[in-house]
Amino acid sequence: MNKLIYSALFLAMTANPVLAEEAENNSNTETADFIQRQVQQNMSIGRAIKSIVSHYPQDVEVVVGTALDLYPEHYKEVIHAAISAQPALTEDVVRIAIEKGITSCTNIVETAINAEPSYVDFVVNAAAHSTPDELNDIVRVAVVTEPNSADSIVRSVAKAHPNKLVDIIRTAMEAVPFVGEYIVETLLAAYPESADQVVTTAVQESGSHRQNLQRILETARSAGLSDEMLTQYALQGGATQEEITAILAKQGHEEEN
Repeated sequence: MNKLIYSALFLAMTANPVLAEEAENNSNTETADFIQRQVQQNMSIGRAIKSIVSHYPQDVEVVVGTALDLYPEHYKEVIHAAISAQPALTEDVVRIAIEKGITSCTNIVETAINAEPSYVDFVVNAAAHSTPDELNDIVRVAVVTEPNSADSIVRSVAKAHPNKLVDIIRTAMEAVPFVGEYIVETLLAAYPESADQVVTTAVQESGSHRQNLQRILETARSAGLSDEMLTQYALQGGATQEEITAILAKQGHEEEN
């Protein structure tokens, strides 16, 4: 299979456009035939793709792309199998699937995260790079699918899209409110100069979840923000003076003891 693909690539780089087109068509046909034979032998699309990608990781683009063309209704199996076989190629698999347009970006994100949760940052960044207009939906699906990595997801996306910091925090906390304190902790460590935006937005999104508000303020205080700054940011976020005073007083009392 490698010889076929590399021969096709070599011909495609020649000056003769007719030969290049024929080579590409032949390569696509041979790849499709090869995948279909593997599916028949393995009696499973997933097992076939996992086997092929395991043996030919350098050809992941043509293999996954062709498989998605052949079996678009089985995109979950194709994506899951390819990522399971070669987790390091997660970003490439996500990009290829999105470019094929076989389903929504968020479906691809969810499938890819489920296949390899530890590569969630790569999934989110690949999706956000390919479809920046869907950034909020990507963040929402990612934190819902893998809430334990919410802080990492938000930090990673914020690094790539710093001008969207407020939207990223808001989207993540709307989807999973209890992750607010972890988001605040990681963002204050990464972006101390944005403490105003981070704390104010987190307080706003804590809404009626007063326990979340308490944890957010306690986390921000532990990160080094003064009571004056916390009071200012929390008030901007919609908390009352009474709530803020009670929370800060309680934490101060606990620290003394």
